[in-house]
Amino acid sequence: MQDLLIRNIRPMGAEAQDILIRAGRIAAIGKGLAAEGATVEDGAGAIAIPTLADTHTHLDKTTWGMPWYPGRKGGSLQDLIDNERNSRIPLGLDVHRQSMRHAIQLVENGTGHIRSHVDIDTDHGLSLLEGKLATRTALADAVDMQIVAFPQSGLMKRPGTYELMDEALAMGADVVGGLDPSSMDRDPKGSLDAIFRLAEKHGKPIDIHLHEYGELGAFTLEEIIARTHALGMQGLVGVSHCFCLGMPDPLRVGPLMEEVAKADIRIFTTGHPSAEVPSLQDMRAAGIRVGLGCDGIRDTWGPWGQPDMLHRARIVGMKNRMRRDDELELLLDAASRGGVEAMGLEAMGLVPGAPGDLTLVAGETLAHAVVEEAPRPLVVKRGRVVARAGRIALPGVVMP
Repeated sequence: MQDLLIRNIRPMGAEAQDILIRAGRIAAIGKGLAAEGATVEDGAGAIAIPTLADTHTHLDKTTWGMPWYPGRKGGSLQDLIDNERNSRIPLGLDVHRQSMRHAIQLVENGTGHIRSHVDIDTDHGLSLLEGKLATRTALADAVDMQIVAFPQSGLMKRPGTYELMDEALAMGADVVGGLDPSSMDRDPKGSLDAIFRLAEKHGKPIDIHLHEYGELGAFTLEEIIARTHALGMQGLVGVSHCFCLGMPDPLRVGPLMEEVAKADIRIFTTGHPSAEVPSLQDMRAAGIRVGLGCDGIRDTWGPWGQPDMLHRARIVGMKNRMRRDDELELLLDAASRGGVEAMGLEAMGLVPGAPGDLTLVAGETLAHAVVEEAPRPLVVKRGRVVARAGRIALPGVVMP
């Protein structure tokens, strides 16, 4: 692994300095650094931040690069799930090809860590996971990818899904997924029993989609908190969306957030524009570890989204009424270092000894960088340049 010396960059918006990365880790930060034999890059005064983290996405779902899909439907969550499951094969939605398209663009836009859910259901078996595993292997030098085995069509309500989840975790999925134990499976005890049993068997963390609103969602969340404590899984459980924490009653939500923080349950939010979402500021103030995610991008569910975590950060910022510079800096941290921490990974930031993962961004300050729409000049993973000027820069990796 060759040393990398990046000159004239502003770590976290500070004055211009150099960063030396040796053996995949930051060796030094300062002015006038030198390293014989190192590859040298000119940062041209750009701001350096830790690589971005997409902590909640669905790489297996995107139709990016395919013909326009006109068959999107409204209706209930179940309607959306059924339409997608039934459309995959007729559409020719090849998971490896499509997840490569999505993931490469995330890398080009500065993402170094991805947590992606992949559907496990009795219609498709493990074929979608196989495609996602191939993508993780192909992009191993560019991005760290956690794969969540996700029972999108239900766990308890579809016999055979539990066994497929068991196989998926044995095949290499990293995280046990779940979905609305009360409203989807209509059996919160049985569903959570199954999820936590799989986690214990395979020694894996948990990430449960919780779309349930109001008191139903609060009930389910309290059940998740109780099990986390009872089984000693603090720090190993995540809840995605968690719309119930967006309830307007602060006397209900405040104590719930405190309990989430005590259990060290991580929350992964997408700032969903049409849903009640938990306040990012309030969650961070309560001590909750929070990650941001772009969710599904131009898929059978909806036409919206971009494979770019700064784009998603703007959505989350607008949803949370963030205006001040300090709020935008908090937002950037949640989209980068904080998101990596929420995923349970090493998240030291840009300091000597930290992983050599960084992204250069345009802007005068960190707050300006959040709102400025511009290609990322350089993306570095473990001391290796993986994207330059918004284009992948790894030999042999091309957009399919």
